[in-house]
Order: sequence, then C-alpha cells, then structure tokens
Amino acid sequence: MSLPNAPIERIIRKAGAERVSKEAVEELRDAVEDLGKEVSADAVKMASHAERNTVKEEDVDMATQ
Repeated sequence: MSLPNAPIERIIRKAGAERVSKEAVEELRDAVEDLGKEVSADAVKMASHAERNTVKEEDVDMATQ
C-alpha cells in the first residue's frame, strides 16, 4: 500500500518548491514509506521490550531518536 501522492507533493511545496515533478513525488513517497517501516519496526521492538503488545507514542518517539 502506498501513501497518496497529494500529501507528499504538499510536503515538497511547503519546503519551498514552486513546481514538483511526478518522479520527485514518487521518490519522496518511497523514501517516506521506507523510513516509516524502519521506525515502525523499531517501535514494535520497544513495545515488545516493555512487554506490551500495543505500540505507544513513546515507542515511536524513542524509535526516532
């Protein structure tokens, strides 16, 4: 499942771009998805270490540090 392109394009525009190619949106989308998977996997490990089945905000926060 892929993230929608529109929010990704908005991120690039908010960073200051006036024009954004389809390929740039797709590349950033892929990078965001990859990073999200890595952070999620680390957050799951944090929850597991705390002997919880539920991933909490604190797990995600620690995974991004």
